[in-house]
Amino acid sequence: MMDLLEKMNWRYATKRMTGEKLPPEKVERIVESIRLTASGFGLQPYNVLVIEDEELKRRILPVANNQPQIVESSHLLIFAAWDGITENKIENHIQLVANTRNIPAESLQGFKNSMLGWLKSHTHESSFNWAARQTYIALGTGIVAAAVEDVDATPMEGFNAAGLDELLGLKEKGLRSTSILALGYRDADKDHLVNAPKVRKSKEDFVIRDSSLATV
Repeated sequence: MMDLLEKMNWRYATKRMTGEKLPPEKVERIVESIRLTASGFGLQPYNVLVIEDEELKRRILPVANNQPQIVESSHLLIFAAWDGITENKIENHIQLVANTRNIPAESLQGFKNSMLGWLKSHTHESSFNWAARQTYIALGTGIVAAAVEDVDATPMEGFNAAGLDELLGLKEKGLRSTSILALGYRDADKDHLVNAPKVRKSKEDFVIRDSSLATV
């Protein structure tokens, strides 16, 4: 646990990267950690795009406000939520659970009904918003996994989502981009934050213990 805390203290949102390529096995472990992370209903209502092509990164740069990490990174992970949840997607998930656990799909009817009931209480847009929130669980997992691998990771929301979706053809895939995680190695000569102390609230200001709650 201490090693994990040391890694979390080491990491920061890197502003400049060297462009050096990451070992493929590190990237795969980070992506696999994201695949294994939690999501509501276990549905994983999003996809992760792995971008390493230099020309494509250059094309992404203008829609990402010319942030240098886009082209200085080794890889970009783009998190893209499903553009709405459908009954068909729920049915596919039920079949996946049944096949993976080698149980009859009929035994999951209660779980399926719960998901369908949830779906009926949402509009198309609100179900997308829910899916988008799930991507941030995955994004957080990616940040931690990168730190464990001694890889710098910069989470990014400062981009034109509609422009990125058009560039990557995400609408045709039923996806909408929500965030980007740039992976690479910090450039100690160019990054003004490389030696800056990490700024976080104190534990006393951040954590609210149940002993201090005025419960009803």
